[in-house]
Amino acid sequence: MHQNTGRRHASELKPRGAIRGVTLFELIVVMGIVAILAAIAVPSYQYMTNSNRITAEINGLLGDLQFARSEAIKEGVSVQVCVSTDGATCATGGNNNWQDGWIVLASGITLPLRAQSAFTSTDTLVANNSLSAITFNREGFAAGLPASLEVLTLHAATPTTASTRCLTVQPIGLMAVQGYDGVNCT
Repeated sequence: MHQNTGRRHASELKPRGAIRGVTLFELIVVMGIVAILAAIAVPSYQYMTNSNRITAEINGLLGDLQFARSEAIKEGVSVQVCVSTDGATCATGGNNNWQDGWIVLASGITLPLRAQSAFTSTDTLVANNSLSAITFNREGFAAGLPASLEVLTLHAATPTTASTRCLTVQPIGLMAVQGYDGVNCT
């Protein structure tokens, strides 16, 4: 007679179809798939972050120019947007490096209405006619532009057509952000 001692035989402890670990081959295949996906995703991610930074920088200046024009019309005074390295006064000496920052000043007021600090990136934002200030008169016209259309061009550290934006300002006060085809703003 067989006596039941409460112990089970080793073959009874193993469940049928037991799950085993991951093989080295399976691990290498998964790592290869992840590497391929990363190789595809990283350049897209870099383009997207670069594009977002460029868009934010040019839209910052566009917004401040629109604000300055609006304030000039609303208050009935001239309002100037100028390059500023200190955030309090307009830069002197023909500095037209808008990436150094800018301020919005209303005539008769010593404190800036708005101030933008220098870009944290190595992008460049320069006017095509060495323009370091744009002034809107009380009618909203951009007074004293050196040409019928002023263009400020923003380039990334490594300029490409995809990473370049143009901000155009017309004497009548219209402003627009445009792309760049390698030669002209479009």
